[in-house]
Amino acid sequence: MLKDVNLNKVFVIDIETVPLYEYFEQMPLQMQSLWDSKTQFLRKDDKTPADFYERAGIWAEFGKIICISVGLFHSQKGKLHFRVNSYFGDNEVEVLNQFNALLSKQPKDLVLCAHNGKEFDFPYLCRRMLVNSISIPLQLQIAGKKPWEINHIDTMELWKFGDYKNYTSLNLLAAIFNIPTPKDDIDGSMVKDVYYQEKDLQRIVTYCQKDVITTAQILLRFKGLDAIPAENITLVK
Repeated sequence: MLKDVNLNKVFVIDIETVPLYEYFEQMPLQMQSLWDSKTQFLRKDDKTPADFYERAGIWAEFGKIICISVGLFHSQKGKLHFRVNSYFGDNEVEVLNQFNALLSKQPKDLVLCAHNGKEFDFPYLCRRMLVNSISIPLQLQIAGKKPWEINHIDTMELWKFGDYKNYTSLNLLAAIFNIPTPKDDIDGSMVKDVYYQEKDLQRIVTYCQKDVITTAQILLRFKGLDAIPAENITLVK
């Protein structure tokens, strides 16, 4: 499986997102009304739009990106290594521009890999770039391309094996492949509070980097390779 994928041409990515505003009441009135319409069929009967706002970071129209972590494979003395770097901050434009600058230096055939990337990370990045008047890098552009021309790997899609009813979390895949869980501190539902209330962005960055490492290890298992030992993984400060 994936035997033809050249790991040296793969970037494993993960993004962390939060609502644009800490509280529902801080949104412009028009956006409050649009949030109500967007979520009316998702909310339970006892949930008001304000109650449901804690999930706003999931939608690119109502959220922003605060961290993008990127991991790349490389060989050293005949052993596979993995290096992770992160772009993060309160200013989404700066975060996106730093990520774009990285991709602009890469070849057009660079492969982007993420867990649930085709449903979340890749489209979310493109949408937020458009909102912020940032050009979408070539590696994320899919309009007009045939499926086999799109260099995107989604580890969740691979695990489906064509079963479109199946959703499998990164945490579950880590467990069945005996890979250390990335959710040993926080999970996605906690990111908003850690960001707005605890103001601990570095904790979120660490969580994002763990997701990247876990996704990379799962990708290796799909290729029939052993996991990379911790001593061969570098986190760029």
